[in-house]
Amino acid sequence: MTRAISPLLPIVYSREVAAAKSRNAPIVALESTIITHGMPYPDNVEMAQGVEAIIRESGAVPATIAIIEGVLHIGLETAEIEKLAQLPDVMKVSRADMAFAIAERRSGATTVAATMIAAARANISVFATGGIGGVHRGAEESFDISADLQELGRTPVIVVCAGAKSILDIPKTLEVLETLGVPVVTYDSDIFPAFWSRDSGLKSPLSLESPAAIANFQKVREQLGIDGGMLIANPVPEEFEIAREEMEIYIARALAQAEREEITGKAVTPFLLDAIFHITEGRSLTTNIALVENNARLAAEIAVAMS
Repeated sequence: MTRAISPLLPIVYSREVAAAKSRNAPIVALESTIITHGMPYPDNVEMAQGVEAIIRESGAVPATIAIIEGVLHIGLETAEIEKLAQLPDVMKVSRADMAFAIAERRSGATTVAATMIAAARANISVFATGGIGGVHRGAEESFDISADLQELGRTPVIVVCAGAKSILDIPKTLEVLETLGVPVVTYDSDIFPAFWSRDSGLKSPLSLESPAAIANFQKVREQLGIDGGMLIANPVPEEFEIAREEMEIYIARALAQAEREEITGKAVTPFLLDAIFHITEGRSLTTNIALVENNARLAAEIAVAMS
């Protein structure tokens, strides 16, 4: 099997991504924590392959990003998705430990920040995810703020998500993004979404109604020499929404459970997502899958418009 390898870093491109790059086809980056930390095998494989299929159907090429045994992969073959989905003790890597995983020949799933770094390194401009990290509730005491926000301020990648995760302090998250100069654009709505819910209760800083308008906005930013990323918030489809008022009840219960069990650091978000999955009897996961698929579709449309 012939595959393109960077001479500067241990980077491997999948055959599909290498072919897309050679003909300047639109490419959409995807993170890999959804495979390793999102759901059990084989559901995680089915989810990953389904999202990739949606991107292809929308006219772009998917590039799922992960570190496998110290090698950064931009795009995964089917067998590699299967392997990653079943690997034990896969690191969840962000900016701080991405190079560590490569240097120590470890396997790691990329978060939003790490996926942005890898995508920029591979000249991929659009990335689809579920929801970004942000300012955690109680951050004024814990100082728990996701590295995703700093990455958005410095790395030139458009990130399509369903807003900030509802478990976060969304007003503070938007304040930090404004401070970092990150454009926050809600797609086809004036209201900023909150992951499982279409309405966070907050007005969106900016709003655009088409992938072409988003592509044009980014083109003007580049012409002005403005660095950093852009956040596109794409509300979950109405039929899959869990209303904000209802979610707040579930989140409060999950947060109380995390406090009782003294969960801290990187473990907080996956713990809360798992707790909410059980509290909602699986409804939150159904919504999560729907919003990721919805984001993948929009990201592909933006990538096509940019090309």
